[in-house]
Amino acid sequence: MIVVMKPGSNPKQVEHVVKLVNEMGLKEQVIVGTERTVVAVLGNDRFKDKQRLELADGVDKVVPILASYKMASSEVKNDRTTIPLGGTLGGTVGGVKIPVIAGPCSVESKQQILEIAHAVKEAGAVALRGGAFKPRTSPYAFQGLAEEGLKYLAEAREQTGLAIVTEVMSIDQIPAVVEYADVLQLGARNMQNYNLLAKIGQTRKPVLLKRGLSATLEEFLLAAEYILAGGNTQVMLCERGIRTFETDYVRNTLPLAIVPELHKRSHLPVVVDPSHGTGKSHLVPDMCRASIAAGADALILEVHGDPEHALTDGAQSLNLKQFSEVMKSIKRVAAAVDREV
Repeated sequence: MIVVMKPGSNPKQVEHVVKLVNEMGLKEQVIVGTERTVVAVLGNDRFKDKQRLELADGVDKVVPILASYKMASSEVKNDRTTIPLGGTLGGTVGGVKIPVIAGPCSVESKQQILEIAHAVKEAGAVALRGGAFKPRTSPYAFQGLAEEGLKYLAEAREQTGLAIVTEVMSIDQIPAVVEYADVLQLGARNMQNYNLLAKIGQTRKPVLLKRGLSATLEEFLLAAEYILAGGNTQVMLCERGIRTFETDYVRNTLPLAIVPELHKRSHLPVVVDPSHGTGKSHLVPDMCRASIAAGADALILEVHGDPEHALTDGAQSLNLKQFSEVMKSIKRVAAAVDREV
C-alpha cells in the first residue's frame, strides 16, 4: 500500500507516518513528488491494520497497490521518473529529449575507446557504453580488460564529457564500477541474480537494467523492484530483445510493444537496445527509428571503429559513419512524435 500525504504536509508529519510503518514491522520509501509526498509501504502488508495510518495527521488516504511490483508501479508515482546520466553533457533519461548511449561492446584498448568516444560525441551521443567485464558464453572468449578497461573509460569521460555506462557482473565488482562509472549496467544474464540486484540497490548511482532473455514483463519489473526496494530509485528499464523460435534473420526478437506497456504500468524510463535486439547491424537503423516512434526514452547502441575486427559482437555493431547517419535520421522521427534527440 501507499500512504498519500495531503498537499502541504510537513516533514514532521511524514516522519510520524514512517514511524508508524516501522512499528507495523514494515519498511518505507518516501517519494517526494511535484505536488505531494507519498510514503510507499514495503513488505507483506496484507494483514496489517491500515486505519492507524489513515488517522495520522497530514495523511490524505491510504491506497492498496494491486501490482506485485510496488515501487516500480505507476500506482505509486503518477509523474514519470527522470534520471540524469552523469558526465558534463547533460543527458537525462525520461524527458522530452531522447539521449543516445553509444560505444563498443567491450573496451579493447585505450586508443580504441578514446577514438570511438570522440566520434560518438561528435555525432550527438551523450554517454559512452563499453564493457570492462564481459559475460561470455564461451570461457575461451575475450572476457574484457577489467579495471584497466574502467580506467580507459574514465579517461574517455575526462576528454569528452560523455557519461560512462558499463556492466557489473558480480557483487565483488561493484566497488570498482561505482568508482569509475556513471551508470551501472545489469546485463540480461543477471536480471534474476537477486543477490546482485539487492546489492546494487544499496548503491546510489543510476542503473540500466536489461531484460532477461526469456523474462516476462512482470519478472522484469520485479527485478527492478529489488533495486528500488534497496533504496536506489534511479532505475532504467532496458529492452534488449528476447529469445524466440526465430534464429535465422535475427539473433534476438525485439518486442517494441513492451515500451508503451511499460509506460502504462510503471513510472520508470524505458531504454531500447536495437543492437542486441536484432544482432544484425543492417537491422539496427530501422529498429532505432521504430524504437523512437514506439516511445523509447533513450537508445543504447553498439558502435565500433572496425566492426569486422571487433573482439565481441562485431556483427551487430554500427561503424562510425553508420552511427552518424542513424543520429541524423532518428532526429526526424523524434520530431514527428514531439520529442528531441
